[in-house]
This record gives sequence, structure tokens and C-alpha cells, in this order.
Amino acid sequence: MDIIHLLPDSVANQIAAGEVVQRPASVIKELMENAIDAGASTVDVLVQDAGRTSIQVIDDGKGMSETDARMAFERHATSKIARAEDLFTLQTMGFRGEALPSIAAVSQVKLTTRTASQDLGVQLCLEGSRVVSQEVCSCSVGANFEVNNLFFNVPARRKFLKSNQTELNNIVQEFERIALVNPGVSFSLTSNGNRMMQLPAGGNLQRIVGIFGKKLGEQLLPVQVETSLVRISGFVGKPESARKKGASQYLFVNGRFMRHPRFHYAVMEAFSHLIPEGEQVPYFIAFHVDPAGIDVNIHPTKTEIKFENEQEIWSILLAAVRDALGKFNAVPTIDFDVEGRPDIPTYEADKLVGVRVPRVQFDVRYNPFDSHREGRRPPRQWEKLYESVQNGLNAQGSQTTPSAPNTPGTPNNQEAQTLFAEGMEMSSQHFQYKGQYILTAVQSGLMIVEQRRAHIRILYERYMKQMQGQNAATQGLLFPELLELSPSDATLLGGILGDVRALGFDIRPLGGGSFSIAGAPSGQVNPLAVVQQMVESVKQQDNIQPEAVHHQLALVMARASAIDVGEVLTPVQMEALIGDLFQCDNPNLSPSGQTILTILQQEQIDKMFKTP
Repeated sequence: MDIIHLLPDSVANQIAAGEVVQRPASVIKELMENAIDAGASTVDVLVQDAGRTSIQVIDDGKGMSETDARMAFERHATSKIARAEDLFTLQTMGFRGEALPSIAAVSQVKLTTRTASQDLGVQLCLEGSRVVSQEVCSCSVGANFEVNNLFFNVPARRKFLKSNQTELNNIVQEFERIALVNPGVSFSLTSNGNRMMQLPAGGNLQRIVGIFGKKLGEQLLPVQVETSLVRISGFVGKPESARKKGASQYLFVNGRFMRHPRFHYAVMEAFSHLIPEGEQVPYFIAFHVDPAGIDVNIHPTKTEIKFENEQEIWSILLAAVRDALGKFNAVPTIDFDVEGRPDIPTYEADKLVGVRVPRVQFDVRYNPFDSHREGRRPPRQWEKLYESVQNGLNAQGSQTTPSAPNTPGTPNNQEAQTLFAEGMEMSSQHFQYKGQYILTAVQSGLMIVEQRRAHIRILYERYMKQMQGQNAATQGLLFPELLELSPSDATLLGGILGDVRALGFDIRPLGGGSFSIAGAPSGQVNPLAVVQQMVESVKQQDNIQPEAVHHQLALVMARASAIDVGEVLTPVQMEALIGDLFQCDNPNLSPSGQTILTILQQEQIDKMFKTP
């Protein structure tokens, strides 16, 4: 009995949809790219419930005829290539003919479209790859795709979608990538009836400013180079725009967004020794090459691209960025503060006639080692000083302490509490070593505490409690700080605004991606940078459940507020730090899992000094 058979088209389309349509953002990417290929000058995107309920993409491109509208939803039906050789001369975003049938296989689609040569258009409705209705209608030139109930027939895929906040962030990212590389097209994005972005047609820099704000636009330097292999254009940030996380970094080739680690490394190599290690600079760089010199047919998302002359283009990119930095004097220079400087006169020999030049007077007979000379300071009585020190050591050594657990290494929580009590009874002194470690004698040996990690653990648990309902003190700022974010980051911050306020920030949305910070937690010296780090930290997490968000916010706050390595502590401060540490739920490990304290056992110490 034969067991091999062809899959039905509906099943094959659902399998293909698993690669092409991963989430609502994938649908928006494919439909926006189709609009660009159709020559649209205006593209409007509307979503409901982060694309779960509805996705609508409206363009004013050339539209489709009735026959083309039906054919567009057939597998491998495309107007962009006709033979295999066309893959090496691609001028369009799409070419496989998989996007529309994949979308239709897992959703309910309604297409309304008309060409300029027709008086009436066509409205086509599909559900799970099956045509439900087709009728003539009156509509504008272009195409209007409405995708409803995504994954309605694949409940497992729908169940694994992330929260609305996460899915909306992914939508905004895809929207930004396509909008950045097509500045001549007008775009708009609306979520649940609220207009998030309205980007008029313009130049490249205008588009960057429209998405990321004027502040970033002021920190960019133009990059421009043209060779026989490649034409490179775009912008890179000045060295002072570097940041540890969340720098806006985009690479494009022939109007297509791409990921390319080697080209990213070339840009960062140009900033070597100009920015601190581990920090990133923003860049927006577009490559224009012969389509025959690249291969985009590697992955369905078309973001992984191979270059035929990769090494040569790498060198050209590195030289172009370095040239931009040198041409616009972006290399930092030493800038002396001359405000309030004294007026130093210049030397003029003719004006010194008759003026007595001061001379240095000294006694050539002076001998500092002459003990019989009058006025010599009496020798210091070192013996008496050592007597007081020795008496203190004897007094300390005579104290007795109760027994302590002899567990080697890091103690568990219960042992740590006992250890703390023993340490307090045994010695009221703590010793700081190299501004990083606090040493305390305990019954079982010597306890070593990493002071910054200990402080991070203390602050972390304090901030976690604040976000669970405890009030936090807020200190008003003399001058409110203005925070400007991209639409995706502004949406993210709006979703966690309640938790940020619970930490003591007085922050209010102003609209257009701007926020006013009028107050900050007491002692917080840079509230603007801390809030930005919070947004970046949460954005990099796939899981933005409340517990995960609280963890990230508390960790950012703790790291920003904790004492630094090398900071000298007084005995009172060390006493308070150790006391607060052992009141924590987990004094052994930092929130990121690093060791806070360890015990150097007495046996180990004795072994070090044992006579061979």
C-alpha cells in the first residue's frame, strides 16, 4: 500500500506560514514591502490589540486587477521574477510569492484593490486559504489589506504570542526599519485608534529625526563614499553619543534592512580608542551595490545577506567612517576651562629697565641632620605609639565568641545569619581592602565581602519592595529633565510608567515620545540616564511579565545607586553595610547570581603559615 501523498494546499500554506508569518510584525513587514514594490507614495498601517484582532495596511500604489488579486494568494505566484536568473538582479523587496498565501492560510483576509485603468475595484475575502467571497466595489487606486484574527485556526501559535506590549514593540521596529530606508514615502502608524507616528516624505536625516527625535539628529555625522564596488551613504553618531545599551544601529543594502556582524564590527573599529570599551554608537548606513554581487535568498526573513566582495566592502566602510570622524573633527580635543583665569602679562625686555629682579635667598650652611642646631623638631616617640596599638590588639584578642558553623566556602542563608551574629560579637571593626572588599573576623575564619555587590543586593531588595506597594521618597528637581524616546521606546515606557513612579520618579508623558522628569529618588544624580537604561533593559527581555519587569527595573536602579569599587568607607558605613546585607533574603548572591561573600577558613589560614 502506497503511503506517500501530496499535502493539500491549505496544509502546505500553513507549513510555509510557520517560517514567513511568525507574529503580527511579520505580517506588517510583508504587506509594507509589497506596498513599496507597488510604487506607493503613502502607506498607512493600523493595528488593533497589537495585531491580534486586526492589521490593516493601506497604500496608494498601482493596485491589482481582479485576476491578479486572485492569483496573488496562490503559492509561488509573483510579478517580480520570471526565471532563476532574475534572483541575481533583484530590484524588489519580495520575490518568492510566499507572503500572501502564508498570511491567508492563518487568518481572515479582506483585500480591496483597484488599478488606475479601471473604474471599479474588487473586494476579495479569504479565510484559511479558502475564498469566501469576491465582488466588485468602489474604492481608491491602490490596495487595502485587512488581516483579522491572526492564527485563528492555529491556536497553538496564537497561544505562544507574547503580551500586547511586546508584540507592539516588534511591530514598531519593523515599521521603523522600512520607514528609515524609504524616506521618500509618507508613512503613518496607528494603534487602537491612537496615532503613534506620522512621517511625511523627506530626506534621510529628516526621517531619522522624525522617528528618533531631534536630539539624536544633532549627534550624527554624514558618511558618504562611492567606489566601483559600492556606494555607502548614511550617518554615524559622534563619540559623545556612545551609550552602553540601546544605541540605534541600522544597516541597509539596496533598500533592504539587514543584519551583518562584520560590517557592524567595521563601524565600531573606526571608533576604537574614541569611546569607552563596551559602549555603542548609533549609525544608519545604507549600501548600494550591484544586485548580482549579493545573495538575499538565504532565509525567508531576507535579513541575512551574503556579499561577494565582503572583505573589500568592509575596508571601504571602515575608511569611510574614519574619514567622517576626521573630516568633521569628531575626535575629542582637550578643552581647558579659561573662565576666571588670571591675566598673565607677556615678557617684554625693554620694560624691565630699572626694575629689581627678585632673587632666592638661602643659607648654604644649613644642615637638616645637625641634631645640635637650634629649632630642630624633637624626635617622635614611636615606642609609645606602638604601645597603644599593642594594647588594643591584646584587648581584642582576649574576647571570646560562641562556636560557628565550620562549613567551607559560601554559607547558606541560615548559616549567614548565624555568621553575622558571631562576627558582630567577635569584632566591632571591619577592614576595607583596596576599596573593594570588606574583611571581618568570624569564628570559622575570615569573611570577605565584595562591597559593591553587597550594596546592589541591599538596594535591589529595597526597590523590589517599593514596587510591591511601599512608598518611595521623591526629591523634586530644580529644573525638570526632558526625555525624548523613539515611538517604540515611548510605548514601552508608557506600559511600565506605574512601576517607574513607584521607585520615586515623578515622570509625566508630554506626547510625541517626550516625557518630563520633575522628580527622582533621593540621591539619584542622573535620572535621565537611569530611566533610559530601564527602558533598554526591559526592551531586551522577551518576557515582560510584571515579575520580570520588576526585576529589571530594580536591578538597573540598584546598579546605578550602589557604591563604586574603590570608594573608601568609614567604619560606621561598613558596619551598616554588613548589617543591612544580612537582613536580605539572600545575602550570598547578587541579583545577577554573582558571589557576594566567602569564608577563608581558619585551617586554610593556618596552613599558609605552617612551617615546612
